[in-house]
Amino acid sequence: MEENRKQRIACREDWKTEPMPKQHETFVLTRKFSENEMKSLSRGNIPQAMEDKWFFYMEGPTLLAHRSWTGYCIFRIDFKTDNNHLVTVNRNPKQYGSKDIEEDKKTLNKLLDRWSESQYDYYNEWISEIYDTLKKTDSEQ
Repeated sequence: MEENRKQRIACREDWKTEPMPKQHETFVLTRKFSENEMKSLSRGNIPQAMEDKWFFYMEGPTLLAHRSWTGYCIFRIDFKTDNNHLVTVNRNPKQYGSKDIEEDKKTLNKLLDRWSESQYDYYNEWISEIYDTLKKTDSEQ
C-alpha cells in the first residue's frame, strides 16, 4: 500500500481546492530542474496526515500549490523551457501573510527543494522531528 501511495499522481480532484484569488502578484523564478526533479514534482502530493501542510499537483506545465487545511492556492508555477518560470503568488491577506517577493522566492525554493526529492516522505520526516525533540527534552531534564 505504501508503494501505491507513492506512485499515485495527484490531481485537482484529490483535495478541496480554492482558485488563486484576484489579489495576487507575479514574479520570475530562475531555476533549472533535472528530469528526475520534474518527475517528482509531477507526481504532486496528496496529504496523508494533518502534518502534511501542502497539497500540490501538476496540470500540464503548471504546478499549483494549496495549503492542505484550507485549500487556498498559494503558489502557481508555470514552468518554462528557458528556466525562467512564471510564479503567481497569493496576496489575499486572509489567505497568505507574505507581502514580500524575496521572502516568497526563499519559501518557494525551500519547498521545491523538498518536493523535488525522489524519496521524500513527509510523515516520516515529521515523526523523526518529534522523536529528536523528545530526545532532546528528555536529556535536558
